[in-house]
Amino acid sequence: MKYYKYNIFGREVLIERRSDGWKTFYQGSEGKRRNAGIFIPDEVDEPELTQYLSDLCHEWASESHPDVICLEKNH
Repeated sequence: MKYYKYNIFGREVLIERRSDGWKTFYQGSEGKRRNAGIFIPDEVDEPELTQYLSDLCHEWASESHPDVICLEKNH
């Protein structure tokens, strides 16, 4: 399974690419996960992921958090 860790305008989100599609989670410091509620269509490929997240979540942008940044990839 592939996973990506993103900072989406100041919010850390773990994104997994599974056989049944993309899944998004907020991960707590104790390792527990909860659904982030971000829908990513199956046809979005990894090279498009950052731009897709930026377009979808642009309302989260602020002066202190103006970007979507991929923090980690595991293929």
